[in-house]
Amino acid sequence: MTRVLAIANQKGGVGKTTTAVSLAGALAEAGQRLLCIDLDPQGHLTINMGVRRPDDLELTVYDLLTNSQVAVEDVRLHADKIGVDFLPANIELSGAEMQLASEIGRESVLTDKLEPVLDDYDFMVIDCPPSLGLLSINALVAATEVIIPLQCEYFGMKGMQQLQRTIDRVRAKLNPRLRIAGILPTIYKARTLHSQDVLELVREHYGEQVFAVRVDASIRFAECPIEGQSILQYAAASPGAKAYRELAAAVMATDAVAAEAG
Repeated sequence: MTRVLAIANQKGGVGKTTTAVSLAGALAEAGQRLLCIDLDPQGHLTINMGVRRPDDLELTVYDLLTNSQVAVEDVRLHADKIGVDFLPANIELSGAEMQLASEIGRESVLTDKLEPVLDDYDFMVIDCPPSLGLLSINALVAATEVIIPLQCEYFGMKGMQQLQRTIDRVRAKLNPRLRIAGILPTIYKARTLHSQDVLELVREHYGEQVFAVRVDASIRFAECPIEGQSILQYAAASPGAKAYRELAAAVMATDAVAAEAG
């Protein structure tokens, strides 16, 4: 079964796009077939995939969501350097929520669009916007799992309860299979007591929901989009690349455990 991973946190600047791109790259490196979906109107995932001018794209996720005649195959591109397919976005996507608001079944438009190509992939990775609006709800309805990047700062924890309530509501009303795959500590600054204290607090509060791996802060991540690469290609031996390989291994191992349990 195809696993659909929503990378979600309504707070911006916590490493959602970095996680989506890097995890997808690590899974592809491990031989998995990947489709990434850019659901952020900023189009950062699209830029990271090597598209220099997202605003010049003829078709994007906006068209996929708002035009019944547009299919995934019409929008899909391939990132040669990272080795994944992706559905690009640009600023046009900011108007999609208003257009979808009056649609019947508006929460499941993305699910319906992805369904015909599910068997083409082992994983789909959705880069969610920094909000809990209709685009994020579509991602959570389409997803089998949520990965929550959580910045190792005190204010990074403040929105967790709201996000968890949203996930619980989606699970109860729209997508009973949805689960939290894990919380990923990001932008960790090993030399600061603040990061250390927050990480300890996160692990104490959320226990086994927190991935054992953490992602340290590094300028390398900011440099990757310029090259249209993930950290795995740009700095293959770096701690960041190692962290996302470990995350990919943990994600794949979770599936193996679930299969044995079933």
